[in-house]
Amino acid sequence: MLKLHLDTDIGGDIDDLCALAMALNWPDVELLAVTTVAEHQGKRAGYARYALGLAGCAEIPVAAGADVALGCYRSWPGLPDERVYWPEPIPPVPTALDFALDLLERSIAQGAIVAAIGPYTNLALLERRSPGILRRARLYLMGGYVSPPRDGFPRYGNDSDYNIQVDVQSAHDVLQRSSPTLIPLSVTVETSLRRAYLETLRQSGPLAQLIARQAEAFARDENMEARYGQTCAGLPADIINFQHDALVCAVALGWAKGVKISELALTLSIEDGWLHQRVDDNGKLTRVVTHIKGDAFDEFWLRTVARS
Repeated sequence: MLKLHLDTDIGGDIDDLCALAMALNWPDVELLAVTTVAEHQGKRAGYARYALGLAGCAEIPVAAGADVALGCYRSWPGLPDERVYWPEPIPPVPTALDFALDLLERSIAQGAIVAAIGPYTNLALLERRSPGILRRARLYLMGGYVSPPRDGFPRYGNDSDYNIQVDVQSAHDVLQRSSPTLIPLSVTVETSLRRAYLETLRQSGPLAQLIARQAEAFARDENMEARYGQTCAGLPADIINFQHDALVCAVALGWAKGVKISELALTLSIEDGWLHQRVDDNGKLTRVVTHIKGDAFDEFWLRTVARS
């Protein structure tokens, strides 16, 4: 049985919730723990615990990791209106930062896959506390900008790589001191949570129903159908959101349909406060997902989440 640790900034962009729901329904996977990052005094941990409760998995440990009050973030990672996105008030679950780092360290010691689907702050703090630990970790990171997205998809640039650019120093330290697999923005933008999926989600379990609720709210707030569905030929017209984080978890757990992973020699540099990754013969060999079949993943995600 595969073991998984999820390090997440759940509670903002709804793809974290989509990733969690998929992981919980994945056959032969044990979710050891959830740690949260870019915290608001335990609010994200509260959201994670609530979602786990809906799935009947309240026993899975949750810990609040690095807080926004640390001052390491380029911008303030906010939270949407709880009254709209959640069916009831969710109490925060504040914990000591060391408890989150303990859970991460314990998961790594047990050989778990660590899927980091938020900023890399917790991982950097763990490496600072236990030097060398990330070399032993099986890391799958949402982020990295090696090449732009393909034609037909949003023309995001390097500065759009949120998980890396919101905490550049942590990202630099983690990439330097680990041997991760990167699932970059250029491929995650080929995935979609579609409006066509909402009815199926509403007829599935409580966690899928929560995703449907949040998807409707997110669609009103972000209007991706107009911004991307009508302007990007590679995306469906009814796109509500990208499935950045769910794709990371799927690749980490072995989903391979149309997935190509290349070993690229990459160099890192921080220039004017931004992290740059460049292909260079003298760089460090890094596993990077360079191709996926987005529509195949979208349907796979729906089948997996609706299984409940």
